[in-house]
Amino acid sequence: MAEHDVEIAEPLEPGQKPSPHHPSRERVKGKGYFRRLGPGIVTGAADDDPSGIGTYSQVGAATGNRLLWSAPLLLPLAFAVQEACARIALVTGHGLAGVIKRRMPAPILYLCLALVVVANTVNISADLGSMAAALQLLVPVPQLLGVVLFAAIIVIAEVFVPYHQYAKILRWLCLSLLAYVAVMFVAKVDWNQVLQDLFIPQFTWTKGDIALLIAIAGTTISPYLFFWQSAEEVEERRKSSHYRVTGTHIRAMRGDVFAGMFTGVFVMAAIMITAAATLHKNGITDIQTAEQAAQALTPIAGDFAGVLFLLGIVGTGLLSVPVLAGASSYAMAETFGWRESLEKRPSQARAFYGVIFFSILVGLILNLIGLNPMQFLVIAAITNGLAAPILMAVIWWLASDEQLLGKWKSPLWSRILLGIATIAMALLPLLWLLAP
Repeated sequence: MAEHDVEIAEPLEPGQKPSPHHPSRERVKGKGYFRRLGPGIVTGAADDDPSGIGTYSQVGAATGNRLLWSAPLLLPLAFAVQEACARIALVTGHGLAGVIKRRMPAPILYLCLALVVVANTVNISADLGSMAAALQLLVPVPQLLGVVLFAAIIVIAEVFVPYHQYAKILRWLCLSLLAYVAVMFVAKVDWNQVLQDLFIPQFTWTKGDIALLIAIAGTTISPYLFFWQSAEEVEERRKSSHYRVTGTHIRAMRGDVFAGMFTGVFVMAAIMITAAATLHKNGITDIQTAEQAAQALTPIAGDFAGVLFLLGIVGTGLLSVPVLAGASSYAMAETFGWRESLEKRPSQARAFYGVIFFSILVGLILNLIGLNPMQFLVIAAITNGLAAPILMAVIWWLASDEQLLGKWKSPLWSRILLGIATIAMALLPLLWLLAP
C-alpha cells in the first residue's frame, strides 16, 4: 500500500497554526491535571473491570503476595502496547482495525475481529452479572432485574449521550477505582512484606502458578483495550481542525497513556494486596468472583471495606462495559466501512450503534438463560489468550512501519518492550502445557 493511503496530517493554510490533537492534553505539566487526561486514563481504568477484579482477588486469596511481582513487571509491557496503539491512531487518524484493513491481508483482519468481538461480548456478560450480584448484596433486588437495569443504563448513556459529554462521565467513573485503594488501607497490611514481594519474584513451576500468571497477564493486556485506545484517539483528533502531529502531542499522549496504565496496574496490585492480607491470611483461598471476595472480606475487614469493594464493582462495571461494547463497535465499523463515532446521533450511524446495542443485548441474554458467569470468564480468557499475541504482533509491525508513521514510528525502547510482551503472551500457554 502506498504511503498516501494513510493520512498523517492535513495541510495548513498560510499563516495558520496547527491545532492540538487533544486540546486539553496539549501540555504535559501544569494545573488541571485530571481535566487534561484523555483516552489513556479511561482505557487504563477500564482494565480493572469486574471480571478482572475477580481475577486479582482470586490470585491474592490463593497465593498471598507471592505473585505480586507481576505488577511492576507488567506495567512497562502494558504501557508499551497501549502507547503503540495510541501512536498509530494519533499519527494516521485511523483506529486499529482501519489501519490493519489498509496494511494487512483480509484473513488476519477478520480473524482478529472475530476473536475480539467474541471475547468482548462474553466479558460484557460476565461484568453485567458481577455488577448485578454486587447490587444485590447492597440492595435486595433480584439478580436478573439488576442485569436488565445496568444493561439499560449503559445502552442509554452510550447511545444517546454525545462523545464530548460521555468522555467526561467515563473520566469521573475512573474515581470508582479509589474504592480499592481505600480498602487496601483499611486492611492490616504487612508493608515490609509487600515491598519484598513486589521486587523479589517467587514462583513455582506448576500449572497452577502459570495459569494464574496467564490470568493476570490476559486481564491486564486485553485486546479490547487496544481497539478502544486507538478509537478514542481518533475521536479526540476529530475535535481539532488542520491537525498536525508534533513532539508535544506525542509526549502528552505518552503521559496520558502511562497515567492510565499505572492506575490500572496500581489498582490491580491494591486488590491483590488486600486479598492477601485478609482472605489468604485467614485461610480463604478459593475466591471465584468479585462479589464472593466482597462477601468474604466483610467479616474480616469490616462492613465499610465490604461496601466499598461492592461499590467499586458497580462503578468499574459502568466504566468497562461501555468500553467493551464500544471497542467491538469501532472495530466492526472500521472493518466494514460504516459511519462511526460516539459524537454522531444514532440516526447518523445506525450500524455502529447497532453493534453496541447488540453486544450488550447478547451479554444480557447470556445472563438471562442462566449460564454460569465463571463459564463466561473461561471462554473470555481463552479468546483473549488467542487474540492478544496475534494482535500484539500486528501492532508491533505497524508501530515499526516507517512508511506508515514516518518519523513518528515507535522508538527502539518501545519496540523492545512490545516485542517482549508479545513473546511472553505467546509463550505462557505453551509453558502451561509443559508444566507438571
